[in-house]
Amino acid sequence: MTQQGVRWTADQVLALAPDAASRKAGSKLGAAGPWSEAGSSDEGTVWGLCKGSGSKPYQTVVDIADAAGPAYKCSCPSRKFPCKHALGLLLLWAADEAAVPPGQAPEWAAQWTAGRREHAAAKKAGAGSGAPSGSADPEAARRRAERRAERVSAGAVELEQRLVDLLRGGLATAEQSGYGLWEETAARMVDAQAQGLAGRVRELGAIPSTGPGWPVRLLEECALLHLLGRGWQRRDRLPAALAATVRSRMGLPVSADGPPLRDRWLVLAQYDTTDPRLTTRRIWLHGAASHRTVLLLSYGAAGRAPELALPVGLSLDAEVSAYPGAGQPRVALGEQISAPVPTATRPPGMTTAQAAARYGDALREDPWLESVPVTLDRVVPTPDGDGWQLADSDGDAALPLTPAARSRPGLWRLVALSGGAPVRVFGECGHQGFTPLTAWPEGPGDAVTLC
Repeated sequence: MTQQGVRWTADQVLALAPDAASRKAGSKLGAAGPWSEAGSSDEGTVWGLCKGSGSKPYQTVVDIADAAGPAYKCSCPSRKFPCKHALGLLLLWAADEAAVPPGQAPEWAAQWTAGRREHAAAKKAGAGSGAPSGSADPEAARRRAERRAERVSAGAVELEQRLVDLLRGGLATAEQSGYGLWEETAARMVDAQAQGLAGRVRELGAIPSTGPGWPVRLLEECALLHLLGRGWQRRDRLPAALAATVRSRMGLPVSADGPPLRDRWLVLAQYDTTDPRLTTRRIWLHGAASHRTVLLLSYGAAGRAPELALPVGLSLDAEVSAYPGAGQPRVALGEQISAPVPTATRPPGMTTAQAAARYGDALREDPWLESVPVTLDRVVPTPDGDGWQLADSDGDAALPLTPAARSRPGLWRLVALSGGAPVRVFGECGHQGFTPLTAWPEGPGDAVTLC
């Protein structure tokens, strides 16, 4: 249950926005002007009427006591979740208690909240009953898995031949052929049901003509792709954890099979990546007792935000189960004992040298790993020629920021937060550098989202 006496910050609310346009539009509605009959209840419901372009105001209600993150309902036609009205209402609730006073929810808001909570309770009871969810045929499932493995193996062999042809003809041919060759190869991998290979092939196609040293980068990625294909072909001879990693990197579906781990999980960061078919949401959590940093993945169809949303800087009491694979941080969210609540907890930090060493150690278990989650302690954002870096305030080492991080507005929020003083920064450290996602000031202060 969310404590109504402690309100979220504006940053925590805006971190729920599905995109930059919604963030901007929601911010404009975070004032009392367009709102009427707004209120909040001790049960974790926030509601209000927002004046729009029509004659009738939009009915907006948010359930902030949901253990899986806030849920939203609005009578506007938007297909985004949360819509700009839900974001505006939460911003108003976070900033002005007088504008969203405690009270009794109107019937339209109370009915929706009661209905969804009854549905959640029934779903939870059904999950705990142990009843079989269907009449799946284990033998049929085994045959389907074998057929898919055969198609993936055929795709890996075909890709290996295409890499040999590329190297035999010289890397310069990759620049002359253009992106079409790579897209056609990726489509062949999709036909082979090797989605992981398809994604990596598309990344290869984006490397040629990207500045000095691109042939070296292309060769490195080709080597990793070759290693993945060979790993798949020899998966039966690999250690179990590494074989699970190879299956995952090839794009085969896996299920979380680790024992449930209950902890008080701090929400470190949340951000979305999109492609024409899918929106992927990454949510990083840190366990207060286990000291583990884990990753939740949630998906939404193109144009729709994923359902799971957890405000950055809050913590929730919940269970998670790990996915198989060597050193994999991904987990599945299990039973949520309580809704996210504000907390003063911060993850412990390390130096930039320790962060680089951690990534190097992780590569021994997963050579295809792009980055690892780390928290840097007492670092200062510093210009470095045309780029930026995070430098240890108590040493002489630093980590460069990734090209993606240098192009985001979050960089300037980080610089403003620091003001030349040390800060604590959580992000992803990999072969391209460090991508900051969340930061905290040296003294007391709320988390600032940077993504």
